[in-house]
Amino acid sequence: MFELLAFLAVLAVGGLVIGVCFAALVMVKFTLKLVLLPVKLLLLPVLAIIVIVKLGVLLALGFAFVAAIAAVVIAIAVVVGLIAAPFALFAALT
Repeated sequence: MFELLAFLAVLAVGGLVIGVCFAALVMVKFTLKLVLLPVKLLLLPVLAIIVIVKLGVLLALGFAFVAAIAAVVIAIAVVVGLIAAPFALFAALT
């Protein structure tokens, strides 16, 4: 019976040690978060500027791509119209 009681005491002490280590790690984590908060707050405007510039560049590239595709489609439509116009006029006369 004494062995079982000693085993439970060892388990309790082990659980206490693990609990204390966990609490210490949580406190260290909170302390580091609190210490690094000013750095985070200083970098947020820089991050916002980077995101805005990135969105601007992506939108500009997207508009340029769409404009290039539209220019090619319009050019193809003009060429097709120039080729098809004589046939359409001939078909209308006959």
